[in-house]
Amino acid sequence: MVAARFPLWAVSVLRVALATVYFQEDFLDGERWRNRWVQSTNDSQFGYFRLSSGKFYGHKEKDKGLQTTQNSRFYAISARFKPFSNKGKTLIIQYTVKHEQKMDCGGGYIKLFPADVDQKNLNGKSQYYIMFGPDICGFDVKKVHVILHFKNQYHSNKKSIRCKVDGFTHLYTLILRPDLTYEVKIDGQSIESGSIEYDWQLTSLKKMEKASAESKDWHQATEGKSQDWEKHFLDASASKPSDWNSELDGDWQAPMLQKPPYQDGLKPEGIDKDVWLHQKMKNTNYLMEYDLSEFENIGAIGLELWQVRSGTIFDNFLITDDEEYAENFGKATWGETKGPEREMDAIQAKEEVRKAREEDEDEQMMGRFGGRENIFKGFHNRNEL
Repeated sequence: MVAARFPLWAVSVLRVALATVYFQEDFLDGERWRNRWVQSTNDSQFGYFRLSSGKFYGHKEKDKGLQTTQNSRFYAISARFKPFSNKGKTLIIQYTVKHEQKMDCGGGYIKLFPADVDQKNLNGKSQYYIMFGPDICGFDVKKVHVILHFKNQYHSNKKSIRCKVDGFTHLYTLILRPDLTYEVKIDGQSIESGSIEYDWQLTSLKKMEKASAESKDWHQATEGKSQDWEKHFLDASASKPSDWNSELDGDWQAPMLQKPPYQDGLKPEGIDKDVWLHQKMKNTNYLMEYDLSEFENIGAIGLELWQVRSGTIFDNFLITDDEEYAENFGKATWGETKGPEREMDAIQAKEEVRKAREEDEDEQMMGRFGGRENIFKGFHNRNEL
C-alpha cells in the first residue's frame, strides 16, 4: 500500500486550518486600526499612539505599528476579540516591539485582559490575566516580565529573563501549555522554559489551597459520624482489682472515661483519615483542581505602560493555540523585514558619519579663513597707526 503524498503547500494549508487564531493584528489597512483599538480616556494626560514604521525599517508598510509619541507619559490602549477559554489548550502570545529611541526607562510589554474590561477607563488598576514583554529602566532593570493572575493575586516568574536593549525590532513569544510547562522566546529562539508551578513560586500556594480543600472535605465526610461518635470510651490503662470475684461480682469491665472534643489526631470510629486521603488523591482531577495557567474569559489585549522617552513601535500581535502557526507568522512578518531593517539602519549610520565629517571639515575651513581675515584686519589697523 502506497502512502498518500501531499505537496508542501497543502500541508501548510492544513496546519492553518487546524490552528485557532483568536487575535491577529499587523496594521496593513492604514488608519482603519482606529476602528479596532480604543484609546483610554481615564486620564487626560495619557500619551497618544500613531501608526508609523519609524525612522528606519525593513518595509515601510509592513513595519508600521502603534508608536508612542509623547515623552514622560502613561499609555493605555486596547483591542477586543471574541472571548475564549484556554482550558486544556496551549496559549501563545506573540508580538514585535522596537525601541528605536534606545529606551532609557519604560515598558514594552503587553497585557491580556478579561472580556469585561472597561476599555475607555483602562488604567494601571485594571485587572489583567497575563503581562508579558520587556521592561527597561537604567542599568538595573532590563528584563522580560511574565506575570500571571492566579487566586486574585499577581505572580511573577522568579527567573531573571533578560530582554533586548538595542534599537531594532524584536519578536517576543510566550507559550503556556496545558501540562503546566511554559516557554519564552525572543526572535524565535528559546531563552527560558520550565514549570509554571515552580517557576512562579506557586507550589506553596497550591499546597495551601489543596490542604484547605482536603481539610474541608475531611470534615464534611466525617461530620455525621463524628456527631454519632460515642461520648465515652473504655479506660485501657485500667486493670481488674485483685479482690475482684467474677462469680460474685460478674464479668469485670474497665471504667468508662469522657471523650474529649474532636480535634486533629483523633479519628471518628470507622474512618481512617490517612486511608481516606489516599483514596481521594488517587483521582488525578483532584490533584489538578487548581489550574495555574487557565483563564476562562480572555477577551482583550492592550498596552498599559509608562515611558520616559517615546518612540517604541508595537506590531504583529498574535494570540493562537498553535505553536507552529505562531512560528510561521513570526517568520512571515518579522523574519522577512529584520534583515532589510538593519541594512537601512547601517546606511543611515554611514550617511550620518559622512555628514558629520563634512560639517567638521567645513568648520575647520571656516576657522582657517576666519584666522586669515583677522590677520589682514590687524595688518590694516597697524598701517593706519
